[in-house]
Amino acid sequence: MNLFCIGLSHHTADVATREQFTGSATTESIVRQTGCAEALLLTTCNRVEVYAVSDRRVSTDEIARCLIRKANSDPHQYAPPFYRYEANKCAHHLFRVASGLDSMVVGESEILGQAKKAYESARQSGAVGPYLHRLFQRAFRVAKQVRTHTEIARGAVSVGSVAVDLAQRIFGKLTDCKVLVLGAGETSELTARALVSRGVSDIRVSNRSADRANELAQAVGGCAVVPFDEWMVQCREIDILITSTASEMPLLTPDKLAPMLRERVDRPLFIIDIAVPRDVDPSANEMDGVYLYDIDSIRSVAEQSLALRRQHVVAAEAMIAEHVRDFVDSISRGINRASQISEHPSLGENPLHASEL
Repeated sequence: MNLFCIGLSHHTADVATREQFTGSATTESIVRQTGCAEALLLTTCNRVEVYAVSDRRVSTDEIARCLIRKANSDPHQYAPPFYRYEANKCAHHLFRVASGLDSMVVGESEILGQAKKAYESARQSGAVGPYLHRLFQRAFRVAKQVRTHTEIARGAVSVGSVAVDLAQRIFGKLTDCKVLVLGAGETSELTARALVSRGVSDIRVSNRSADRANELAQAVGGCAVVPFDEWMVQCREIDILITSTASEMPLLTPDKLAPMLRERVDRPLFIIDIAVPRDVDPSANEMDGVYLYDIDSIRSVAEQSLALRRQHVVAAEAMIAEHVRDFVDSISRGINRASQISEHPSLGENPLHASEL
């Protein structure tokens, strides 16, 4: 069986390319279209990756065609810079991803939760078998060890907190700013908490699910909930809009912004769009009075925070390398044991059960 990972991330593709391959595929559709024995789809604002096991070589083009959002489109027209890792290199990559070492904000904690959700979703659908089960369980152990034994999580360690750092650079003190957070997922919650820690007292939250918006407001404290069909009206009076929804289409376009801007004379609107696909049409940045930053725009802020944690990255990389060696050795022992049992059935049964791998 061939273990491999195919994907693209902020390292290899800009947000305009990444959003062309986000949102349309499911683990089930990948298994159905490629014939993989096992598969798992991991998507975040900075990456889309497929981890899979197959008895044949599945090409990168096959995976790209599963992921592309526009039906009947040629993935090559976007020049997608997909990467591919196989066998032990696949394990090494996943361990780095789960530990936050491959993230735009190195050390961020969101990716571990996202990986666990992706694993659980694929497991429930029946797409995860013994190989991916063991691989991901080891990845979660590695991530926990890295966080426990290094200080990789020092400083700004979430996309949300870096977005707030960017807002602080623009405005200086944020205490008098009115901020609308659009979306109520994990990233939005971390963003809202970062705003509160900077002294922002006027935080408004809006989400398609009113229940989820209320949960976020209660969890963070000090947030006002705005009905989703009224969030655009808020753009007439807020200073900063931070948006992170799961919308497939832009929620804010120049046509929708124009009438609001006429009421904001000498009051620029700063928008930080950390959604993928993007919530705000990028052409809005050409409008007078609008300053738009997307997920790629905050990279420099994230890179500066990394300098504080670079020595801990070295220690984390050493831990991961040791786990990769141990994981590969254990797989080899499992294969050898399976071979022995096939030749001498009396030695045991079901050698490739998940608990044995």
